[in-house]
Amino acid sequence: MVFQCQRDSWARQFATRVVSCRAAELRPEGGGEPVRGFQVVLEDTILFPEGGGQPDDRGLIGDVPVLRVTRRGPEAVHFVQASLEPGTEVLLSLDWERRFDHMQQHSGQHLITAIAEQMFGFKTTSWELGRQRSVIELDTPSLTAEQTEALERSVNEKIRERVPVVVRELAADDPEIETVRSRGLPDDHAGPVRVVDIEGIDSNMCCGTHVSNLSDLQVIKLLGTEKGKKNKTNLVFLAGNRVLKSIEQSHSTEKALTSLLKNGPGEHVEAVKRLQSSVKLLQKNNLNLLRDMAVLIARDFKSKPVPSQLFVLHRKEGDSEFMNIIANEIGTEETLLFLTVGDEKEAGLFLLAGPVEAVENLGPRVAELLGGKGAGKRGRFQGKATKMSRRGEVQTLLQEFISHRSPEA
Repeated sequence: MVFQCQRDSWARQFATRVVSCRAAELRPEGGGEPVRGFQVVLEDTILFPEGGGQPDDRGLIGDVPVLRVTRRGPEAVHFVQASLEPGTEVLLSLDWERRFDHMQQHSGQHLITAIAEQMFGFKTTSWELGRQRSVIELDTPSLTAEQTEALERSVNEKIRERVPVVVRELAADDPEIETVRSRGLPDDHAGPVRVVDIEGIDSNMCCGTHVSNLSDLQVIKLLGTEKGKKNKTNLVFLAGNRVLKSIEQSHSTEKALTSLLKNGPGEHVEAVKRLQSSVKLLQKNNLNLLRDMAVLIARDFKSKPVPSQLFVLHRKEGDSEFMNIIANEIGTEETLLFLTVGDEKEAGLFLLAGPVEAVENLGPRVAELLGGKGAGKRGRFQGKATKMSRRGEVQTLLQEFISHRSPEA
């Protein structure tokens, strides 16, 4: 079946009737608990069901939001959260911003695909209309920067030439179908076959919604290529309003960087490189200071006339090396060490070091108390913790262990 959205991609409202309504569940795209609602079939629809690489539309049936539109054989199934009475006349309203964006990206893909094949012989094997950008998979192991630049220049020339885009319907047995570009029809396809013609450039079998003239695309920007599947190249692009939004975002970022870096856009890269070098040097100096601090902390403990059997230390700044230096300097034959670094109440790292038997006994219990995981050998047990606020409970556990062990010493 050809829907009204395919006959007239520009229609924003449409009156129709409810054919059926049945209870159903919808699984959210991002995962999570299923949403309860209803699957509604209408006599016809201007809301495009997902297909041909193009996502589905959004809109309203009356004042009821449509959360998903899918194709089931010849029917478009609309998922809503309110029951609709079969036979009721309803007014469909389309989320036009979403639809027009999809039209620009989809028609842009047809144009890029056609010109890439004409110029270089690179066929399109698949494509994806993403939320932020779209990707065309080309049947070539590589696309050079020069080829990408030439392709971008050519497609934008066609946009400026205001080439018409015409959608036709052909009978399934029409011999002309054999002459148009296609990756095949769905197994459950029924009814006429839609062909999208870009006058003098391309003729392609397609179920999606499209612009009526290449000038509606405004502009196409090829963002570059990415490595695809074996012997394939992914070409990333933006069309129409997405290019304008990208420029607006880039300009806002540029203004912010100009304010932060106190120089012009042409100097931003060098300024960031200098900052990165400074940060690396500071990090190196900080690590050296932490190592020196670890040695001093250990020596201070060892210098006491009667060293304690338990040494506990927490620092917000530090790493595993910092804790291990302290353990190495103090020695763990007689002293039990409980060292932690990171956030005082949430996530961080821990090290339990001391006599082998004691650490083997206490290590897993310490990890459990701190809500973390760890492993150990030869008198050391270390790992990650998620509940650093329970360090006090660990300290109590260790003190109890030592007090019970002392009479036997």
